[in-house]
Amino acid sequence: MNTKQRIWKEYQKAVPDNHYFYVRSCIRQTFFPGAETALLRIMREFLGKDVFEDKRHTTCTGIAYHTDIVPIETIMTVVARQLALMTEAGYQNLLVSCVTSFGVYLEMLDVWHHFPEKLAQAREMLWRATRREFNIPKAVVHASDAIYHFRDEISRMAKYKLIDAATGTPLNGVEHVGCHYAKVFPQKGFGGAEFPCVLSGLIESWGGSVIDYPERRHCCGFGFRQYLVRPNRGYSISQSKMKFESMAPYRPDFIVANCPGCAMFLDRWQYALSEMSGAVYGGNGRGIPVMTHEEMAGLILGFDPWKLGLQMHQVQMEPLLNKMGVAYSRKEKYYLAGTTANEPKKPTVLMV
Repeated sequence: MNTKQRIWKEYQKAVPDNHYFYVRSCIRQTFFPGAETALLRIMREFLGKDVFEDKRHTTCTGIAYHTDIVPIETIMTVVARQLALMTEAGYQNLLVSCVTSFGVYLEMLDVWHHFPEKLAQAREMLWRATRREFNIPKAVVHASDAIYHFRDEISRMAKYKLIDAATGTPLNGVEHVGCHYAKVFPQKGFGGAEFPCVLSGLIESWGGSVIDYPERRHCCGFGFRQYLVRPNRGYSISQSKMKFESMAPYRPDFIVANCPGCAMFLDRWQYALSEMSGAVYGGNGRGIPVMTHEEMAGLILGFDPWKLGLQMHQVQMEPLLNKMGVAYSRKEKYYLAGTTANEPKKPTVLMV
C-alpha cells in the first residue's frame, strides 16, 4: 500500500451491511417528505436490507438543544430513550436521517465515553422516567453513509445516470455536505472535514462531474441561531448568497445536500434572493435545482419525480429531469391524494 492509499484509508468509515434501526428527521419530513420514503424503499426493496423503525421514536430535540432551549440532561434522556427502543427491538446499528440528529447522537455517545458519570446519569433519568434500559449502539450511520456504502449496487440497478441524455456528457454537480456531518465529529464520516466524499462519491459513481468552487465548504446559511432568531436572518441569507455567487460561474446542473436544513435553505433562499434582488443563479432565468441524496438516488433508480416529492421544491426540477431524460407527467405534478390541486402562484422572477 502506497502512502496515498494508506492516508486515504484513515478517512474511511465502516458501515454495517444490514440490520438497521432507523430514526427519521422532523424537518426532513416537513420539507421533503418523499425523501425518507424513498430511502426506505431503496434500502428495503432495491437493496434487500432489514431496516426497522419504531413509530414511538421522537425528534432528537437537536434544534432546541443547539439554541439553548433544552439542557443537556434533557437531550441525553431523549437520546437514551431512542436507544432503548433500538435495544428492545434487538438492533445494534443506528441509521439516522438528519445530520443534526447524527451530530447529536455522536455528541452524547462521546460525552458518555469521556464522562462515565454522565452515562450513569442518563441511565438513571431514563429509568425513572420510562423504566427502560439501553445498550450503546455498535454503529451510528447517517443515511448518506448508507447510500454511499451501496452506491455501486445502486449504479448497477440505475435506470438513469447523471449524464446529459442528448449529448452523453456528464452533468455538473455541486455537493454540499452538512456541517454536522463533516465538521462536528469529522472522524465519523467518509473523508473527514478535509475531504468529505459522501456526496461527491455518489455524483462520480453515477456518471456526473463534481464542481470545485471557492465557497464549496462554506455553511449553507442555516446555522440555527442565524435563521431562528429573526433579526439574524439577513446573516443567514447572505451566507447562501455568497455560495450561489461563487458556484454560478461554473454553471452547475444541480446541487445535492445530505442535510435537510441545507437542502431547504439552498432551495428556498434562491427564490427569496430572486424576489429581493432579481438575482437568478441558474441558466435561462431559472434557479439551480437542489436535491437531497435520497432524491438523487431515487431519480437514478427511476422513481416517479412527483412521488419523490420534487414538486415540493421551490426551484423547479424539470430542467434537470429533461437533461437526464427522466420520464414524467406534467399533468400529475400537482395531483395529490387522488385530486388535482390548483397550481401554486408563480414566482415574480424565477422561471418555471
